[in-house]
Amino acid sequence: MKIEVLHHASIKLIGDKIIYFDPYDIKEDYQDADYIFITHDHYDHYDPASIEKIRKENTKIIVPNCLKDKEHHLLVDGYRQYKIDEITFFTIPSYNRNKPFHPREKMYVGYNILLEDKYYYIMGDTDRTPETDQVKTDICFVPIGGTYTMDVEEAANYINDLKPQVAIPIHYGKIVGDNHLGKAFQQKVNPEIKVEIKIGETYD
Repeated sequence: MKIEVLHHASIKLIGDKIIYFDPYDIKEDYQDADYIFITHDHYDHYDPASIEKIRKENTKIIVPNCLKDKEHHLLVDGYRQYKIDEITFFTIPSYNRNKPFHPREKMYVGYNILLEDKYYYIMGDTDRTPETDQVKTDICFVPIGGTYTMDVEEAANYINDLKPQVAIPIHYGKIVGDNHLGKAFQQKVNPEIKVEIKIGETYD
């Protein structure tokens, strides 16, 4: 599986299928998405212009309940397991506990998706919550920018307890948080957990 973090919280997974999460501020016309997953309705996560640049005729769009009036092929909510075609995934509530930006009642979600025998957890804009503490995953895309999500220290503490194989910091370097935050996060994560700093980079 090839992973691209295009910037901010915009993620592209390339394997048997091409899957995007929260495509945002995409400049090129790719028209290559098999699936598009959206975590919530804020402009830097639900960007219709970017969706148009990556969608093709048979692209399937998965959205949470807050986007039920927008085009979609599957509407998700809460804390549940879903399947679309051959892809199994779980939704995990994504919300703030001590900030007003992502209220729990909005039913924003993160996705823990099974691909090629590994789980990929795209957290969305969230703090650490009782629900995130129940997740088991192999690769975690964790927001570290602060202000709207966990900050570096909170995210590192969460990852150290979660113990994924790989942690990939996101949600910094564009709207909130300087580019150096990725390194600061890496230094706080236990060395047995691999940290991949992928803002604008790719790895296999």
